[in-house]
Amino acid sequence: MSLTDLHDQITGKIIEQLEQGLAPWRQPWKTGITFGMPLNGVTRKPYRGINVPLCWYDMQEKGFQSNEFASFKQWAEKKEYVRKGEKATQIVYYDTIERKKDDEITKIPFLKMSYVFNKCQLKSYNPEQETKEEVDIVKSIQQVDAFVKNTDAIIKHGGNQAFYNKAQDYIQMPPTVAFIGTKTQSPTEAYYSTELHELSHWTGAEKRCNRQYGKRFGDHDYAFEELVAELSSAFLCAELGIADGPQLDHASYIGHWLAILKEDKKAILTAASAASKAGDCLKAFQTNALSHDRPLIGNSPGIVLS
Repeated sequence: MSLTDLHDQITGKIIEQLEQGLAPWRQPWKTGITFGMPLNGVTRKPYRGINVPLCWYDMQEKGFQSNEFASFKQWAEKKEYVRKGEKATQIVYYDTIERKKDDEITKIPFLKMSYVFNKCQLKSYNPEQETKEEVDIVKSIQQVDAFVKNTDAIIKHGGNQAFYNKAQDYIQMPPTVAFIGTKTQSPTEAYYSTELHELSHWTGAEKRCNRQYGKRFGDHDYAFEELVAELSSAFLCAELGIADGPQLDHASYIGHWLAILKEDKKAILTAASAASKAGDCLKAFQTNALSHDRPLIGNSPGIVLS
C-alpha cells in the first residue's frame, strides 16, 4: 500500500464519522463500558497518536470489551492464538530508509501499516471472565486535581465561558454549577473533561509546545488547534478514567475539521501527534512534581473552585 493510499484510508475513516456528527477520537461509550487508552496486550505500552482513535474506532464498530491489542506474532509468543476468520485492526508506525548522497547517509522516516488483533479475538477469550473495574468518581477527581495542580497552570473561575487566554497565559473556567453533564457524564466529569481541553490549549504556548493558534474562529490554524485540543483531552480523559463527552461547541467545529481533513490527508496524523506531545508536556510536570515531593495522584487538596 502506498503512503498516499494509507493517508487516504486513515482520513477516510475519520471523515466518515465526522460526517455523521461523531468524533471517532472520543471514547466509545455506546456499550456502557469504560475502555481507557488502547495498549499493547504483550508489551503493556499504550498506543500513541493516530493509533489511539484507530483502535477506538474498531472497539466501537466491533464491540470489543477489551482495550488490549497486539500483533498475531506477539500473541503467539504468549501462546495465545487468534480465532480463524477474525479481521485485524490496522495501525501505523514509522520506519526509516537510508539514502546515500555525497558520501553521507541520511535516514528518511516513512509511514507503514501494521496489523493487530484485540484480546477479544483470541481463542482463549471468555467474556464472563473479563473483570470490569467501576470508575471511582471521587478517586478520579483526586487524580485530576493533583495532575492539574502539578502543572502550575493559572486557572480562574467565574463567568460563563471556558477558554485559554494566550496573551496572559491563564485558563478561565465557569464555576462547577454551570456544568449540567450528559447521559454519559456527571456534571463533575463534564467539568474535568472541559478543564483538560483548556489545559491542552495551554500546552501550545511558545514556551511549551509552541503551536500556532490562529486569530479567529473558522480560520485554518484556529480550527486545527481545536482539533489538537479535542484529541489531547480525549486521550487524557481516557488515561485518568473520566467519561469524555463532546464539548458544548463541538458541533460548530465539525465542518471546519472536515474541510481541513479533505484538503490535507496528513492533517489527522499531524493533529494526533501534536495531541500526544501535548499530553507528554503535561506529564513532564508530574515527573517534576514528584522530584519536589509534590503529589502526583491522591491526597491532593485540589484546586479551589468558585
